Order: sequence, then structure tokens, then C-alpha cells
Amino acid sequence: MDNSLNILIAEDEYIVLRGLKETLTDLGHNVIGEAMDGETFVKLALEKDPDLLIVDINLPALSGIEAIERIGKVKLVPSIIVTGYSSEETVKRANSAGVFNYLVKPVDEKELKPAIEIAMGRFKEFVLLKKELQEQGEALEARKLIERAKGILMDRNGIKESEAMKLLQKISRDKNLKLVVVAREIIEADNTLHYGM
Repeated sequence: MDNSLNILIAEDEYIVLRGLKETLTDLGHNVIGEAMDGETFVKLALEKDPDLLIVDINLPALSGIEAIERIGKVKLVPSIIVTGYSSEETVKRANSAGVFNYLVKPVDEKELKPAIEIAMGRFKEFVLLKKELQEQGEALEARKLIERAKGILMDRNGIKESEAMKLLQKISRDKNLKLVVVAREIIEADNTLHYGM
């Protein structure tokens, strides 16, 4: 199966754990670890490299939601919460912990397969959005640095903004460096000059 995932599962009832593992295996996935308490689940998630976490909400030592929150502080892994009951408060907590799907027991293959597909789809969207936001933040920061460097060149050389931009571009080409790197160098040099005064 091409869409085979490495999945880590946690469930405090042994029979339910075995059934979940069997269902996942029947769906073509690899269960790379099993835990019956939250602490073990966190430890396994950080040691192994799971593609997906499926965790019961009520685990001894540490609840499923708390375990997901702890894992989320270290690495980004999509997760599905499984619970014996559904309450609005539980759904809100799971959502704020970064859970990508939510299932109510008993879980069967017909429910699990689409839940996994939805969780993985949402996770992919989340990762893309996070990357876009990071790139936008970097672009904004670069623009600020370039504007500041242009200002320094204008002050130092008594030139207009368009000339300062051309000078910045020329330095960038001559040094074979990105514009933002040149801008940083100009700002650092200017700070050093001011510091020496």
C-alpha cells in the first residue's frame, strides 16, 4: 500500500488496543509502537518517528490530550483522539491541543479509514499554511532590512532612494550575495561605525 503510515497508538484497555492495531494493520498501516499510559506514549512518540498518533483520551499517568500537548512542544505530528464519550469541553480541549480528528468508541474500520485520511489531509494543509506564514514573515523582515540599508546609503552618500536601490543591487551582483545579505552587512557596518563614535 502506497499510503501506508507508521502509526503510534495508545489505549489503556488491552483488548481495545489489540483491536485497533489489527484494524490499522488490515488497512495497510504499520503500528510502530503501542502504549497503555500517557507517559509511555510521549516517550515512544519522541523516540520513534510516527506519521500519525492515535490516542485514547483517558490514559493513566497522563491523559491523551496532555500527551499530545507535550509531544507538540517537541515535534509536529498529526493526531486522532479516541474517546468513549463526546462532550463539547473535550472537543474544545482536543482542538486547542492540535488534534486533527476525533472518534467516539467503538471505532471500526469504516470510521477509522476516513478519519485517518481527513487527519492527514488537514495536517498537510496545516504544514503548508505554516510554511507560507514563515515565508511571508521572512519576506517582510527582508524588506525591512533592505529599506533600512537604503536609508543608510542615502544618508551616507547623499543620494536619492532609487539610486540607493541601484547601488544596493550593484553590490549584491558584484559580491554575488542576496540583496538581504548585503542589506544586513550595510546595517552591521553602520552600527559598528556609530558604536565607534
